[in-house]
Amino acid sequence: MRVLIVEDEPAVASFLGQALRESGYVSESAATGRDGLPRLVSRDVDLAIVDVMLPDADGFDLVAEARRRGARLPILMLTARATDTDIVSGLDAGADDYLTKPFELDVLLARVRALLRRRDSDRSPLSVETLIMDPATRKVERGGRRIDLSAREYALLEYLMRNRGRVVSKAQILDKVWDDPYFRESNIVEVYVNYLRGKIEFPERPRLLHTVRGVGYVLESREEGPHASAPLEP
Repeated sequence: MRVLIVEDEPAVASFLGQALRESGYVSESAATGRDGLPRLVSRDVDLAIVDVMLPDADGFDLVAEARRRGARLPILMLTARATDTDIVSGLDAGADDYLTKPFELDVLLARVRALLRRRDSDRSPLSVETLIMDPATRKVERGGRRIDLSAREYALLEYLMRNRGRVVSKAQILDKVWDDPYFRESNIVEVYVNYLRGKIEFPERPRLLHTVRGVGYVLESREEGPHASAPLEP
């Protein structure tokens, strides 16, 4: 498990990093919100510990922006600001837990374990027809055949599978899978949809990835029927 520490005090970051490593985690740190945000929205960090008072950002705003960009990882806020208002602000911003300084290391590690257990409970396999994705192992197969995907292909397929039966637009895909304004006017979504089709569609199986002209894309077995009115998953 990889834990990101967003903390500008070197002594605190070093102390936390060592404690996490001794507990069997891989740790990395960022001293600013600017450095921390890309890691928070990446898909290779399992949990983050975020300080509220950073030199270039308010931790509450940082967490809120990360959630807006689709960050799904558990986030533990760590700060000396201990008023009820601060705690409510942190949780409303998108934090999953809140621990005030000074803190007992055993308590912090217990909360890390609890957050990771809660996250793992949401990582049950996803399926559409015989297409199966296991988020815990990142394995994808269809009809028993292993499908190898690039990181971006996997992210796109995961988003489509979590929104199975729902039509998602190009703009929604760009926001959740790319989140980079450079690609807004490009055909990158169309390119990767074609990549996915070449890997998950087999001649002997029903087609799953459909284009809805003028609207977007939907992943479903047409035998199940469309469910475009269902709410989107983040």
